[in-house]
Amino acid sequence: MEDLNGGARTHKVTMTNRRTCTINGVNDVLSFDIHEILLETEQGMLMIKGDDLHVNRLTLDKGEVDVDGKIDSFTYSDVAPGGHQNESFFAKLFR
Repeated sequence: MEDLNGGARTHKVTMTNRRTCTINGVNDVLSFDIHEILLETEQGMLMIKGDDLHVNRLTLDKGEVDVDGKIDSFTYSDVAPGGHQNESFFAKLFR
């Protein structure tokens, strides 16, 4: 699953009928409950929202996560949790 160009894993999301989802390129699972799952992926932070969400399989050495439940939304963010990535010059200046 390693990318030949940069050593980064390929990020891929496969969803079936809004009930099951397999995600590749996952670096870490930061938090999860039945309404929200927060993942750190190769393409940024990924928040999955829905109802009755469950992390069924987690294989971080391969970067794979399986999620079941009623999936309502996927939201990506480039900002790392607790970090200041993509921060503007003025935000850094007045920190």
